[in-house]
Amino acid sequence: MTDPDSDAVLRETLLAELGEGAEVRRGDIVAATKSLKRSGTPLALVVDVSGVEQPLTALEELAMVVEPDVRVLVIGERQDAAFYRQLTRGLGVLEYLFKPLTQEMVARHLLPYLRQGSSQRDMHLRGGRVITVTGVRGGVGATTLAANLAWHLGEQARRHTALFDADLQGGAAALLLGARTTSGLRAALEHPERVDELFVERTAQPAGERLHVLAAEEKPFEPVQAKPGAAARLLAMLRRRYNFVVVDLPARSSGFGREVLDMAHQRVLVTDASLAGAREMLRFAAIPNAPTQSRRAVTVLNCAGQPGMLSEAQVKEALGEAPDLVVPWLPKLVPGAADLGEPAAAGRGPFRKAVLSLVQEVASLRIEGEEEARKGLFARWFR
Repeated sequence: MTDPDSDAVLRETLLAELGEGAEVRRGDIVAATKSLKRSGTPLALVVDVSGVEQPLTALEELAMVVEPDVRVLVIGERQDAAFYRQLTRGLGVLEYLFKPLTQEMVARHLLPYLRQGSSQRDMHLRGGRVITVTGVRGGVGATTLAANLAWHLGEQARRHTALFDADLQGGAAALLLGARTTSGLRAALEHPERVDELFVERTAQPAGERLHVLAAEEKPFEPVQAKPGAAARLLAMLRRRYNFVVVDLPARSSGFGREVLDMAHQRVLVTDASLAGAREMLRFAAIPNAPTQSRRAVTVLNCAGQPGMLSEAQVKEALGEAPDLVVPWLPKLVPGAADLGEPAAAGRGPFRKAVLSLVQEVASLRIEGEEEARKGLFARWFR
């Protein structure tokens, strides 16, 4: 809080109720953002935007340093309804109170959000965004696109990102990013009761400062006996820790694939320029949306221009419409980067441009206009 009166009200009302672990500090939202860059994110955060010239921008900067499941409440001086709607509907802030504060206001409007275990329904709805990437047939390059999408979100856009390779026997996502595989992913699916935040932290292997990979290398023909609800529990835990969860989901995935699709906020379908690929694209595009998915699946034509394959016009005719994104055939760049365990999107060129377009499609992020892009993301992080 910026002023002594508000500071006193919060101390008298909240500290006795919340007990150990709660604290009140003097300062505004700018000071809070600087502090959180150096420390862990709390379960809930009340910030003061009084005296801040551009409070919405300050809140967007705060979103860059907090975890996706934090409960954010705002105190300020403005009393107009438009500002309230911008915060609560546009940015996902749970509550806004204007000064002067009273103990009754704080107890009624803020305390329920700050108590441990409160607002469980809202906590379930908030969290990171799940994006599935599926090749409608084998060998169309879906894993390459998934890995590079996750790399850009984590290392370039600076969002906490997890790449989940759902092919436990033959997945190559970890190999593409130079990350390790572990037995933890199989354990999470076969023994979901063991999965908690600490388990996820130990299983997810770093591939960058803000990018982690969950992948396995199980023996061929040794099926993973995933229990019902295990994939949903794992994704729920990942959403609490990461802003984005990119799932490389095989077309012929095992039983838990349906659970993953039911939690997807966006699906990406990848095909090559073949007649069989176009047929499978139509079949997969007809799968009903998940409850959390607001738009149809994003369709990607990969390796366009490859000799011996259909032209873009022929693919469009087979699909009945043009694909949302076309990635050119790059026989030297992409395989070479994969062999080195480096993201192909790290270099300039048509592949990087294609990945940036995919990021814009699925995550509302753009290489230009970043200010507008953050506004779209902020609501997802704080919900």
